[in-house]
Parts: sequence; structure tokens; C-alpha cells
Amino acid sequence: MEQSIKTVLVKQTIAHQQQQKENFQTALQIHQTIDLMCRIYVGSINFEIKEDTIRQAFTPFGPIKSVNLSWDPITNKHKGFAFIEYDIPEAAQLSLEQMNGVMMGGRNIKVGRPSNMPQAQPIIEKLAAEAHSFNRIYVSSIHTDLTENDVRSVFEAFGKISKCQLATESAKPGRHRGYGYLEYETPQAAVDGVSSMNLFDLGGQYLRVGKAITPPNISMAMATPATMPTAAAVAAAAVTAKITAMEVTGQDKPRQDKEKDSPTHEPKMKPPPIGLAVPTLGPGGIIQTTPVVPLPGVATQDSIPPPGLATSVGIMPVSAPPMPPVAVVAPEPQKPPVPVGPPELTETQKNLVEEEASQTLDQQENITISGSNARHMMMQKLMRQKQESCVMVLRNMVGPEDLDEHLESEVTEECGLYGSVKRVVIYQERQGEEDDAEVIVKLFVEFVKTSEMQAAIGALNGRFFAGRVVRAQKYDEDMYEANDLSG
Repeated sequence: MEQSIKTVLVKQTIAHQQQQKENFQTALQIHQTIDLMCRIYVGSINFEIKEDTIRQAFTPFGPIKSVNLSWDPITNKHKGFAFIEYDIPEAAQLSLEQMNGVMMGGRNIKVGRPSNMPQAQPIIEKLAAEAHSFNRIYVSSIHTDLTENDVRSVFEAFGKISKCQLATESAKPGRHRGYGYLEYETPQAAVDGVSSMNLFDLGGQYLRVGKAITPPNISMAMATPATMPTAAAVAAAAVTAKITAMEVTGQDKPRQDKEKDSPTHEPKMKPPPIGLAVPTLGPGGIIQTTPVVPLPGVATQDSIPPPGLATSVGIMPVSAPPMPPVAVVAPEPQKPPVPVGPPELTETQKNLVEEEASQTLDQQENITISGSNARHMMMQKLMRQKQESCVMVLRNMVGPEDLDEHLESEVTEECGLYGSVKRVVIYQERQGEEDDAEVIVKLFVEFVKTSEMQAAIGALNGRFFAGRVVRAQKYDEDMYEANDLSG
């Protein structure tokens, strides 16, 4: 019966731990997906533009957490692209919609999502479906002197507002951070508010208004992993399982105590026979023997003569014939009691701890959505990052007037002499907004191996082609994967 109870408790512990694992994994996935939704990619940046200029241009859409420019250690300049991380996903979405193709520093910048965005698409779609059931809009670039009542009074012209909440500044009580959310009672009011109030001048600042892409309760899901990271949560679950197992083991102790108090319980240590040497453990761990011998002429309870010999008080007892020496085996020193610890973890618990303990906050950038497939995708991405680029760019090889339907096949055939060509991309880049601005043509050739690309560069760089001097160079793999061909 007690064994059955222990088995049931262990099963319940494992089931509870599995449920905890699923809950924390779900919360972690949502949290990491939100972090990914807060990031955007900005390409085709003028090499003279600095980080402050980029931050200033993208700040009106919401608070920016970081701006990471990719720097070239050789030229000591950035590579022409950057990653911007906002505090909230609506700011990233709004900047993506309104900043893509904007002229900055004489070049049209390209704004998009990071390359690892597709693996989070299922959760993004789930969040979007939940957000669709709410009539919420996102408003940024709000003047710091305006209050919630001011904002509500302006936006109430399109419909009744059920909730208006501006993000407060924790360091400055009573001040907001310049953005907030409004929830209308009808979907049409939300649509009208976005279309009419976007880029509206309110207090000297142009409002940025867009549809909310996350449900209002998403902050609770984001706070769960932040309060207790996954590794700590799994460790806590494992400790809970250990304690439960200890409690189960401790149920056997009352039964042992009952057996000990029972009259039929046989003691572990029997008294030694009368007349035999009793080994004792002396100082320093030395075993000593103390023989039990009756004193001459003294009748005591312990001095019992051997059978068949009569004795009387006051008469010297007849000595018994000497007994052969008895081999006394000294018992092994008693080991200190080993404390009863918790039982070892089961295979399920070990796998859980090993799988989750290695996850850190630094890994949230490369998120793991679920299962072995997502882990395989992340390993492929990490392997791709370690490999060198296999893309070559040919500059000044042809002009716009030389473009025809045979150019791609001709380039593929020519570059095929140096290796296997996977793809050829012909890209035309206008150098300004004027109608007569110069247009240059760049040819991107993707090889299977890096060595093939290097061989092609060595053979084609500096080569004369139709009166032009061809420049063949290696192209950045990250920019090519992001379809940014402006470098």
C-alpha cells in the first residue's frame, strides 16, 4: 500500500514538473518572440551616417533600446547596415511601415525584419489573432506636456474610447514616455483613428499612429520569464521534486520506529557470552579487549562457575582447566551514519535540467521556438555564420545599355569555369532621385564553395571587358541574405 502511494506521488511529481516545463517554455517562447518583433533591419545606409543620426530618425516611433551598426575593422567604417531594437513591437512595426525607402544621406534606406523572423511566425500569427479581437491603436511621438485626458479628447472625435493609457516614466513620476495605447469600443473607430491621426501635428510633434499588433495582456506573459529565467525555474522545479521525494521516503520512518518498539523486535547488538573478551574501541581507534573474569573468593552475580564445579562462600573455588584461546574477531569500526538524501533524479528530470539550464538571456536573440526542428534551424544558422561568404560582386562589368535576356546565362557560363554557380543576380542601383541620375549595374554571383568564389575573384578582378576594368570583390553574406544589394 505504501509502495503504491509512493509510486503515485512520484508520477504526480513528474506530471506536475512536465506541466511546469510546458508553461515556462510557452512563456519563454512568447517573451523571445516579442523581443524578436522589437527588432528591425536597416540597410543601404550611407557610410558617413553615424549612430546618432540613425537613432534620431527612428526615435519618433517609440523608445529605442539599442542601435547596433556592423563595423568593418579594416576600413574602420560601418558596413552600411544596422539592427535597431525597440522596447515594444508596435514601434518596430510602425517604423518598418513608414521608414522603408526613405531618403537618408542621399540613399534610400531599406527597412525589414531580421533573417531569423520566419521561425517565430506561428507565435506572431497567434499574437496577431489575439490582438485583432481588441480595437487597440498605438500612438507615439506624444509631447511630454500632454496628459492622458488631452490625448483622449483629441482621439474621441472618431469614437468612444474605453481605455487610454500612456506609458509612465519610472524615474520621473507623473511623466510619460511619449507613447501609449488607446482602445475604442468599435473596430471602425480604431481604423478611422489610425488613418486620420497618423502624422497629425499635435503640440509641435507629428504623431505616429498604427494598429496594435499584440494583445493588452502580453505584458504579463513577458514578465514571467523576466522575473524567473527558465534555468532558475527548472532548477526550482527539480528541487521541488526532490523535496517531494524526500517526503515520500520519510513515510517509511514511522513504520521503522514501530518495529523498533515492538517486543518481538530483535536487537541488533547481542550481549557477549559470559567469560569472553569484549572488544572495545579505545582512544585513537585502537581496539582493546577487556576479559570478563570473576574475582577470586568473591561471589558475584557475574562470576558463575562452569557447570559441575561446586563452590561456597569463603572457600577458594576450584580453578577450571584452562580454556583454549578463543579467537576474537574485532568488528569493523562502525561507519558514521549516512544521511538519507533525496533519491536521484529520473531520466525525465535529468533531461529537463540539462536541456534548459544552458539557456541564458544572451541566447534570446537567437530564439528557440519549439522542438528539435527549431533547434536544427538555429544550428544551421550558427554554422552559416561561421562560414565565409560565397558571394562575389562584379562592378563596372556592364552598363544599363548592355542589359539583355542573355546576360545572366553568359555570366553563369563565364563564372562556371571557376566552380559551381548557384545563382546570378543582376542589380541596378540609381545614384540619386533625379530623373537623369546615374545608374550602375552590379552582378552578384553565388558559388557553392568559398574557394570557388576566391578563384573567380582572382581571375576576374582587374580584367578588361568591353573596354571596362572589372572589379570583382567578396560580398557580405549577411547583407546578401537580407536581400540588401546596395553595399
